[in-house]
Amino acid sequence: MSSDVILEEFEVLESIYADELIKLSEKEIRIDIRPDDVEDGEESLDLSLTVYYTDDYPDELPRLSLEPLEGEVDEEEISGLLDGAQAVGQENIGMAMTFTIVSHLREQLSTLIRTRSKRRQKEAHELERKALEEEEARTRGTPVTVQSFNEWKTRFDREAYLRKTRDEEDRLKAMSAKERDEYKKMAVRLTGRQLFERDKDLAASDASLLEDGTVSVDVSQYDRIATEDDDDDEDRLEFSDSD
Repeated sequence: MSSDVILEEFEVLESIYADELIKLSEKEIRIDIRPDDVEDGEESLDLSLTVYYTDDYPDELPRLSLEPLEGEVDEEEISGLLDGAQAVGQENIGMAMTFTIVSHLREQLSTLIRTRSKRRQKEAHELERKALEEEEARTRGTPVTVQSFNEWKTRFDREAYLRKTRDEEDRLKAMSAKERDEYKKMAVRLTGRQLFERDKDLAASDASLLEDGTVSVDVSQYDRIATEDDDDDEDRLEFSDSD
């Protein structure tokens, strides 16, 4: 292809991209690529496309390169955009293809921005969902099993013992020396229940409390004597003044 054909395409491109195109040489141009439609609040992502035309253009693909102008684009995304641009160029071999390549790249930038936005929204929703699940689990509590109850009971008893010990120490500190001695003596005295548990025969030991020499009373003898006294009273003669 003669340089006249390339110059003719340059003139067409300059009329379309008056503010975006820079002519670097007789065979090389640079065009700033901006997405077609970007909604308010979406990130800005602009690229610079360099096109180098070979002597066999348009029967041969031009050499293409992309560089970021604004926004972040990783190497994998750049490679994907270039592969798509070259595929479009291959479909238009034999024809002026620069405008078609630029239009394709603008569409792909818009798609890339929307994909990123949806991914960020999905990640935000996922974080919110996890936060809600954690909050529900925290407020709902943990299901009680035999093992978890026994573990809780062990901790509870230990904490209760430590708390009682601290209270006991504080109470002793507030006492005088005499009060502490008396308190300790009372503390070691066994209760009635403790005594009973230590000596199972305590209930039967009351008989041993009788003092030596105590006289036992036969209730049946007392009843017999009382009956005889009553019989004697009946045998007595009664006199009245009328006799």
